[in-house]
Amino acid sequence: MVRIDNRLYDELRPVKVTPNFIKNAEGSVLIEAGNTKVICTATVDDKVPPFLKGSGKGWITGEYSMIPASTIQRKPRESSRGRIEGRTHEIQRLIGRALRSVVDLDKLGERTIWIDCDVIQADGGTRTISITGSFIALAFALKSLMDKGCIEEFPVNNYIAAISVGIVDGQPLLDLCYEEDSAADVDMNIVMTDKGEYVEIQGTGEQSPFTREQMQQLLDLGKNGIDRLVNIQKELLGDIGLLIGSCKKDEETDNSHQE
Repeated sequence: MVRIDNRLYDELRPVKVTPNFIKNAEGSVLIEAGNTKVICTATVDDKVPPFLKGSGKGWITGEYSMIPASTIQRKPRESSRGRIEGRTHEIQRLIGRALRSVVDLDKLGERTIWIDCDVIQADGGTRTISITGSFIALAFALKSLMDKGCIEEFPVNNYIAAISVGIVDGQPLLDLCYEEDSAADVDMNIVMTDKGEYVEIQGTGEQSPFTREQMQQLLDLGKNGIDRLVNIQKELLGDIGLLIGSCKKDEETDNSHQE
């Protein structure tokens, strides 16, 4: 099938990442995937939620919003409605869960990293792009803490990225734009580490059920896309990327010596 933007079935939309997009945040990026654009910031708060006080552990939490003009038809601000939509709650939890899965919170100390994802233009894949961009912003923020002597070790164990896949008119597709997503028979969001480990899979037969074979096709398609996104993260983070996984490697070395 011919895709709307003439991409191949397994081709990502063009990805562009602008680091340090917001000067007041410890870490920030503007991430663009095709016509979807999200500002991701990571800011540090020297306190933790009440359930973690005295534990010595840190916390990472996500917030997500779409500006009114991010969609074709103006989207009213949730603050003006007086409540946050269920979809927003779901995405915020997803972002927080994804990032916490690759960070050693014990090494973060009693502080919270706030991840804010503001969609300024939406054309599909906003939640997955938010996770991919937020990881970069988080890495910048943690390097800032390390440079200031607030933490001794870089607490990130793995890279993490996310992508959407789906089946449209019987064809598995990678990185769906809005029109493809709206017409998809099957819609799936995949969150993975650079080690090929799954953090979350959200898959739905929107129009019809799907088989195990089709699911495997989508998982393979998603992994290939995430591998490419991780390479973009690595290129952008440069020397910071050398710190990722260093704590885990040190612990593995210590354990081998004890054995």
